[in-house]
This record gives sequence, structure tokens and C-alpha cells, in this order.
Amino acid sequence: MASSSQDVLEAQAHVWNHIFSYIKSMALRSAVELRIPDAIHKHGKPMTLSQLAESLSINNEKTNGLYRLMRILVHSKFFDIPEQEEREVAYSLTRASRLLISDEPLSLAPLALLLTDPAVIDPFHHMSEWYRDECPTAFITKNGMDHWEFAAKDESWNQMYNEAMAADARFVGSLLVKECKHIFEGLKTMVDVAGGSGEVSKALTGAFSGLKCIVLDLPHVVARMEGSENVRFVSGDMFEFIPPADAVFLKWIMHDWKDEDCIKILGKCKEAIAHNGNKKVIIVDMVVDEEKQTHLLMDVLMMTHYPGKERTETEWAKLFTAAGFNNYKITHTLGVRSIIEVFP
Repeated sequence: MASSSQDVLEAQAHVWNHIFSYIKSMALRSAVELRIPDAIHKHGKPMTLSQLAESLSINNEKTNGLYRLMRILVHSKFFDIPEQEEREVAYSLTRASRLLISDEPLSLAPLALLLTDPAVIDPFHHMSEWYRDECPTAFITKNGMDHWEFAAKDESWNQMYNEAMAADARFVGSLLVKECKHIFEGLKTMVDVAGGSGEVSKALTGAFSGLKCIVLDLPHVVARMEGSENVRFVSGDMFEFIPPADAVFLKWIMHDWKDEDCIKILGKCKEAIAHNGNKKVIIVDMVVDEEKQTHLLMDVLMMTHYPGKERTETEWAKLFTAAGFNNYKITHTLGVRSIIEVFP
């Protein structure tokens, strides 16, 4: 059946929207780099284009370019244009752009900068090559080494990565304390595996006075970290040994690894909690719903950068069984991610 001109044009628009979708990410990156959310927040009320341009020291010849950047960001709901009497357009923050204010405790600005960095984007230009080569990931196809080797050799990348993971950990930690206290009540000790700067552990020990945490991570990650009475940093490899504790906590770790490696990690977790009465393993990760685009996008990111993947509930259950666990419970309270409690 022949297609009408309208059908063809709608298909063209669909193709164009996908071709140009990267511009949304780059526009957002520009806003964070220019600190547009910071400027509007500091202004304390809707900010006109001319005020914003002056605050950001924008070249006068490029003020119209700033307007065009803001137009796409308003369309993407990062900024709003409230009704007002002034003739000149003015911009206010939305809930989303408030998460990009640099000095806010729950700022996700470092994560936005990391995930739009050339080192993250470049491997996607090698995906077609990767499908035909022997490399585990397109990141290795591009760089000749995996993420962890790359971070160990590039201090600036390592710092940016750690800052992004710390920002996400602070965000998640605040929600765990607020929405998920019942999951951590009664625990006296917990190991935060690959916990970076320990932001989740700091949040939890702040909320539960009787809880002590060990943050386990690689040497180059914990080298400059300072512990406290309730949070201790330990250098080590989760594939070799996880210190004994009531619970083992893994946030955004399992999706980095293929199934065989996840089973090994879970085995070490099982050994760790066996010394303390077989309590539980706590996982913060996605449980894939194929109707949620964010889940599918993150899965392709994992495929491009890591040996792992995002998993469905069925795939999670298979891992737990293979590692010798008997039961699990999923709590959907973290937006696109979930909390999975796994029991021996």
C-alpha cells in the first residue's frame, strides 16, 4: 500500500528527531558549564535574557545565541518562562534545573558533565567497529583499555568520575534515609562495596547512630579519603574479599559486570554476611521495564562502556539463585532504580 505524503513526512520528522536528539544533551551540558542554573538561583527571581547574558559574561554578539540555547532548554522543561508584565522574556528554574545548581547538596551537575564528556561519547562512534571486533566493549575498542585502567592512568578523569559518583551517591543516600529507613534498621555493620567517597555510608551512619560502615574500593579511589568514627575506608578488590558485616551494599555496581562476574561478587557478599548471622545484601540498581526508555538507554550505555547490562527481574533472580541465595525483595522507591534486598 502506497504511503501518503503526510506519512512520509511524519517518518522524516521521526528520523530527524532521533538524529538531532544529541543536541538536547549538548545544550544541557552548555547550561551546566556556563552555570546558568547557578546564575538564576543567585538572582533570586526570574532573570531576563540581558541580565543572564551580563551575569554569564556572554559576548554581546552572541546574546541571540544564548536566547536560542534557552529556547531549547525551556522546551525540554529545564527552565520556565513565567507570565509577567515585563516586555523582555525572563527565565525561572524548574525542579529539574534545581538539581543542576552546583553548590546544592543534591546537585547532579557533576553527573551531567561526566555523562556528556567526550570520553563517554567517543566510544559510541566506534560501536559498528566493536560489533565486528574481539573487544568486550566499545570503550576498549576506542581506548585500548577498560574504564578502571583508564581511570587509574588519568587523574583528571578519575577525579571527574569520582565527583560524579559522589553526587549520585549523595542523591541516593538522601532518599534512602528519607524513604527506606526500614531496610537499614537493625543493622550494626555494613560494607559499602565500591562506595567511592562514602557518601551513602555517611548519610546512613548520620541517620542510624548504631551503624558503622566500611567503604571498600580500589587503591586509587580511596587513596586520599579520610574516614571517621563510623565510616572507615578500606582498599581492596571485591572479587577477592569483602569484609564481614551484617549487610553488604552495592549501588550501581552490578550493572557494570557480566553475569559470571556478578555471581562471583554475590558469592563474596554471601561469605561476608555469613559471619554475622546471614542478614542480607542490598542492591541499588535498575530492574528493567522495557516500556521505560531510560532503562533501555542506560542498558546501551552499559553495553558500550562495560561488560555488564541492566537486568530484568527474571535476570536478577537467575543471578541470585546461581550465587546460592534463596529469596529477594524488590522495592520500587528510587524512580528509575530500585532497591533489591537479597537473602541467603
